Amino acid sequence: MRIGITCYPSYGGSGVVGTELGMELARRGHSVHFICYDAPFRLDRTQTNVFYHEVNVPNYPLFKHPPYLLALTAKMLETARYQSLDLLHVHYAIPHASSACLARDIIGGGLKVVTTLHGTDITLVASDPSFRDVVAHAINESDGVTAVSENLRQETLRSFPISTDLVTIPNFVDPGVWVRRPDPASRARFAPEGEKILIHVSNFRPVKQAGMVVRILAGVNRRLPGRLLMVGDGPDVGLAREVARELGVDDRVHFLGRQEQVVEILSQADLFLLPSERESFGLAALEAMACSVPVVASRTGGLPEVVVEGEAGYLLDPQDLAGMVEAAVAVLADPPTHARMAEAARRVAVTRFPTEKIVPLYEAFYRQVMR
Repeated sequence: MRIGITCYPSYGGSGVVGTELGMELARRGHSVHFICYDAPFRLDRTQTNVFYHEVNVPNYPLFKHPPYLLALTAKMLETARYQSLDLLHVHYAIPHASSACLARDIIGGGLKVVTTLHGTDITLVASDPSFRDVVAHAINESDGVTAVSENLRQETLRSFPISTDLVTIPNFVDPGVWVRRPDPASRARFAPEGEKILIHVSNFRPVKQAGMVVRILAGVNRRLPGRLLMVGDGPDVGLAREVARELGVDDRVHFLGRQEQVVEILSQADLFLLPSERESFGLAALEAMACSVPVVASRTGGLPEVVVEGEAGYLLDPQDLAGMVEAAVAVLADPPTHARMAEAARRVAVTRFPTEKIVPLYEAFYRQVMR
């Protein structure tokens, strides 16, 4: 198949999933064309069957804001025509599905549109209901729609007047890539006195509660010595630094910024923290689990579908700071418990969410939509 993929190239779950999916499809012999305003994070542009088409958004004095939707539509239309695409697979209903449906309607013929919902496009309506009809139209006009968790699927059906079927296809990890690779020298660099290592990976948006992550570390440190690795970048990095200074743990928190070699960093960690207010799936938690890192996270959204509570980690209310501290200490302070949960985390990740199991679901869905 000849597939166009549009996702945000930023450091976030939807962009990572769209990129990893496209590269895996290319490895399976499909021709994959990424249509984005920048090269997606983690995209290997040298890979066979992978092509990148940059969306150039013009700046006209007439427009207060650059017309991204129209620029994206034009690039989708151009790519679909000249590359003879079979379908456009877009991640997020707005604006990506809106652009894709418009391009399809212009070009006519057999071009199909598949939309994957990741959550922000759905929860956006909670903060700005004026988008409700636009999101619903983008979903209903798509030829096929998937959601990354059953929770997100149900939330979408509750929130919008949906007239099309929604199929749940979860996110995935490659067990051969996401596997623990201990490095005593690297671990000693982060924890020179043998402290426990906690880790958080995100785009540091307010919904991720980066300040809460630092507070959990501070609580754990009152019971046992620990260090915290903060991986990623985003608007709340400054807030997290401020909280660390206020609590007197700034010397125990390492801000590593955006990292491409996340596996190597996860491999040194003892516990993954994800106290998000909302998570439609929790890809970062899944990647940590694949690296044999137990998880303490929020009982929200799709996370209960990923983290098997009591086996791979613990889930608590997003605001339950004391509970998350207790859960973290329970995992870290007892070696047999930690070993059991680390093994279970890996087992859940590689048996329920491996690439070889999930990507064929997308291929089958594409074929169904094209029929």
